Amino acid sequence: MNRGLVLERAPQRPSRTESEAPLVWTFDGAFAVCLFDMEDTFRRAIVQIGDVSRIAVLIELSLPALRSRVASGDVIQPAWAQFLEALTGRYGLPAAPRVRHLKTHGPLATLLLAYRS
Repeated sequence: MNRGLVLERAPQRPSRTESEAPLVWTFDGAFAVCLFDMEDTFRRAIVQIGDVSRIAVLIELSLPALRSRVASGDVIQPAWAQFLEALTGRYGLPAAPRVRHLKTHGPLATLLLAYRS
C-alpha cells in the first residue's frame, strides 16, 4: 500500500474560539465593598452566560491583603456570610464557591468564573 495515496485525517481539536476562556476579575479596597462588587459582577456575568448550572466559581483571597484590611478595622463577618448566602440563595448557585487562600501579596480578591455553553 502506498502511503502517499491514503488520506488520513487527524482528529480535530476544538479551536480557541469554540472553547470558552474563564472570566477573571480582581477586586481591591475595603472588604465589604469588594464583596458587594464581586456580587454585582457575578450577577452581570450570569446575565451574559445565561445559566448558573454551567458555572464553576473560584474566589482567591490574598491573606496578606486581608490581614492588612483587618488591621485597619475592616470586619469580615457578617458581610462574608451574606455574600455566600447571596451567591447560593439569590442566584441559584448549586454550591458555595471554592475559596483559595493565597499567601502572596496582590489584590484582595480575584473572582474566576469558568463556564461552558
